[in-house]
Amino acid sequence: MSGALSVWVEAARPRTLPAALTPVLVGAAAADATGGAVIAWRALAALVVALATQVGVNYANDYFDGVKGVDAPTRVGPRRAVAAGLVAPGRMKIAIGAALGVAALAGLALAAAAGWELIAVGALCFAAALGYSGGSRPYASAGLGEVFVFVFFGLVATVGSAYVHIERVALVAVLAAVPVGLLAVAILVVNNLRDIPTDGQAGKRTLAVRLGDRRTRSLYANLLTVVPVFVVGVAVTAESAWPLLAIAALPLAFRPLQAVTRGASGTALIPVLGATAVVQLATGAGLAAGLILA
Repeated sequence: MSGALSVWVEAARPRTLPAALTPVLVGAAAADATGGAVIAWRALAALVVALATQVGVNYANDYFDGVKGVDAPTRVGPRRAVAAGLVAPGRMKIAIGAALGVAALAGLALAAAAGWELIAVGALCFAAALGYSGGSRPYASAGLGEVFVFVFFGLVATVGSAYVHIERVALVAVLAAVPVGLLAVAILVVNNLRDIPTDGQAGKRTLAVRLGDRRTRSLYANLLTVVPVFVVGVAVTAESAWPLLAIAALPLAFRPLQAVTRGASGTALIPVLGATAVVQLATGAGLAAGLILA
């Protein structure tokens, strides 16, 4: 991989991309569980929307935190392209537009096939993506980043991925979206836990900064603990034990949970971020498989 390309891949934050893949997988499976037909091209288009939007969010966060000075040289964690001088702010703005443009094109195709109301949903997603770190009052600094992730990378992404196939909101999709969203939030919590010192110094008052180190660690543990409860709810709604396959993935959460509860900090939390993403993807795969079998 060339140096220039590797910078863009790094800025896309590959460790976070399972948060985009998982809801598409679970949403399609939920559509199948309702007896609807899963349409291959719509599933692929939904995946493009999710991945491109996630990359756009990551590029936007890189850009806004870079130009605002939030990503200081003392920051722990992967490099940020704008703050490190690897990508000029103007070029990152173009990349944000390109990523969201790809998502918009795929979304328009889905809207034409499944319903134009999806355009309004997409517009809200884009506004939320840019408002996370951008604008005069970014809601990440108001401690609302986790709410954004749960709503848009949990509920909206999963239910929407089912909707493009069956063209209605199904209860099983809504319930399946909850564990997906909780684990997406857990990924963000780890990221913000790592950045508490530098975010606090830069005036970025994330939920982790507001809660403090100890309570943020408790939040992470509680998110992982409550996931099986909602998996059981999916099984009850689907009237099948097969969705409980998702619980088989939860032992993967032991090591990252142990690291967080035992006080891992700084660079030691970087692998925890990736491990949490793996937990989400494996849980989603088990839940999807169970819904299909159900």
